[in-house]
Amino acid sequence: MEKTYDVIVIGGGPGGYVAALHAAELGKKTAVIEADFLGGTCLNRGCIPSKTYLKHSEIIEQIEKARDWGIDSGELTLSLSKMRQRKDEVINRLRSGISYLLKQGKIDIYNGFGLIQKDGNIRLTMGSEEKVLKSEKVILATGSTPAIPKIPGLEAVQYETSDTIFDLEEIPESVIIIGGGVIGVEFATIFASLKSDVTIIEAASQIVPSEDSEASKFLTKSLKKKGIKIHTGVSVQDVNEAGGLKQVKCSDSKGNIVSFDAASLLVCTGRRPNLSAAKEVNIEHDGPFIKVNDRLETSLPNVYAVGDIIGGWQLAHAASAEGTVAAANAAGSNEKIDYKVMPRCIYTLPEIASVGLTEDEARKQGLDVRVERFDFAGNGKALSAGETEGFTKIIYDAKYGEIIGAVMAGSHVTELIAEASAFMYLEGTIEEAAKMIHPHPSLSESFYEAAVKAKNKLNNSHKVLT
Repeated sequence: MEKTYDVIVIGGGPGGYVAALHAAELGKKTAVIEADFLGGTCLNRGCIPSKTYLKHSEIIEQIEKARDWGIDSGELTLSLSKMRQRKDEVINRLRSGISYLLKQGKIDIYNGFGLIQKDGNIRLTMGSEEKVLKSEKVILATGSTPAIPKIPGLEAVQYETSDTIFDLEEIPESVIIIGGGVIGVEFATIFASLKSDVTIIEAASQIVPSEDSEASKFLTKSLKKKGIKIHTGVSVQDVNEAGGLKQVKCSDSKGNIVSFDAASLLVCTGRRPNLSAAKEVNIEHDGPFIKVNDRLETSLPNVYAVGDIIGGWQLAHAASAEGTVAAANAAGSNEKIDYKVMPRCIYTLPEIASVGLTEDEARKQGLDVRVERFDFAGNGKALSAGETEGFTKIIYDAKYGEIIGAVMAGSHVTELIAEASAFMYLEGTIEEAAKMIHPHPSLSESFYEAAVKAKNKLNNSHKVLT
């Protein structure tokens, strides 16, 4: 007998399991189909393992810095096996937590592959067993996989991706990272702290090319201080292997040929959507992604899509927000996704975080904006912690002072960006931010100080106009 549900979610990542939980909260009989582990790429091969390793990197840097402060713990030794063990413990604990939440919500969990059929049913494959599930509504949340570029010779060389890199059993003596986006620079930070010789190759004119240019320059300088070699404006021509080393031949913007070699090669050139669950139906696409409207509806009746398969930000928290909206609409609501306040975080050491419009984006849109910056070098907490690299930059409307964007660079800014996000979400102004009392000493005062400077300038400009 076919089992029937109100909502079936295909994919158990941050978009899928959040959608399932919300649908269940709204009283819908819900099921989740996941082919691998609950938590998706973020938990199992992305956000969580990389941030666990980045915490290890931070501790290593703190120990080395402390020697200059009169705290010497002797020779530093590194055990990758113990780091992997801790990483696995973190992942397993979070997997268990998601499983517990789904069971508490009385959500059925199927470990298998779900495939939408032309009649709207779901064909479920679990090993050698197949069954058909019926559902009034379906939410696709199947995520993405690493995108591998067509580089001559790459298929004949052993290389790693963000999916496989955590399986390394030894710290490589040297590593070349193709791709200087968010994933690439985070792994560069990890390997540099583990004492690998790291080289980043990026085709764009700057690393993290989608981010604020000032933040990119700041990060470039910081990574180079760690000994990381960064080559931008360079395109890969071919890859081969000789003498146990991976050799990468590139051409620069002037057509000059440059070559690099290393013991390990990591390819971080973006991600492609996993469309396997919809391969037997005629669903409308937007380029390589599934096309949706602002209610997350696809071209198929009663089918929604969220997360990496629809493109956009391709962030875990974006997928979760989309999952909540899709579940609400699948339950009968009429909600629209709003991307205006979407924090973006890069967990390098130091970190980069931003929300809203960058300065360049605002000016390209023809907006009359002002920008105010406050450097961490003038912050008491940053000075006492020995973390004076960095800044907070606020982008605001010149007429009313409404905050329309923020960029932060430095230690712990991925935590601080939430304050800027809150002000933007509530349509807060520079004047309001300048009146808000902040704890002292704290890194959050950098946002306050930038707001105070901006308010004074804004008031003075208004006085001149009147």
